[in-house]
Amino acid sequence: MSIEIKISKKRIPYKTAMLFLDKRVEEVKNGKNRELLWILEHPTTYTAGVSFNEKEIIDKKIKIFKSNRGGKITLHNPGQKIIYFVINLNNRRKDIRKFINIIEDSIIQFLKMYKIKAKSDKKNIGIWVNDKKIAAIGIRVSRWIAYHGCSINISNNLNQYLKIVPCGLNNKKVTSILKVMNIKPKNYENDLANIFIKNIKNI
Repeated sequence: MSIEIKISKKRIPYKTAMLFLDKRVEEVKNGKNRELLWILEHPTTYTAGVSFNEKEIIDKKIKIFKSNRGGKITLHNPGQKIIYFVINLNNRRKDIRKFINIIEDSIIQFLKMYKIKAKSDKKNIGIWVNDKKIAAIGIRVSRWIAYHGCSINISNNLNQYLKIVPCGLNNKKVTSILKVMNIKPKNYENDLANIFIKNIKNI
């Protein structure tokens, strides 16, 4: 089956996206629907992965959505692009590390379009520009269906990260394409999707 590419122009509430994603996972497991790559943005939302710690919430007034993805607490907000996946590794190599490497390489290739030299870090998952995090990754696997995905900071409000310890890394800072290059990319979603699809097909 081919991978469905879904690009949402309107911001999708986090809970709505999770219900859609969970439904698609079950459909893919049962052979009733195609794999998915979904590009979207969320309204300002703080989400916690399965390994988060309450101490990582600095502003106790914020609402936290608990997720079944891997990882700790993070922020989604306007100007940050989310890429969700539902990929059937039963039809490919059953190699989670390889799948994560594909995601990392795809983000690095995308950032290279804007002359940003980025790298992955074996100790701290995600993509980094110098010592600042520009993209986060959170994956879950169920019966070799890999889902959830990654987020890339394009032009979002980085001050909202001050309310949490993002991804549990209290000695690290975050950045964005706007912060690094002083440009606000537009109409890049198709290029982003094509990079990911091309690389996923090599798994």
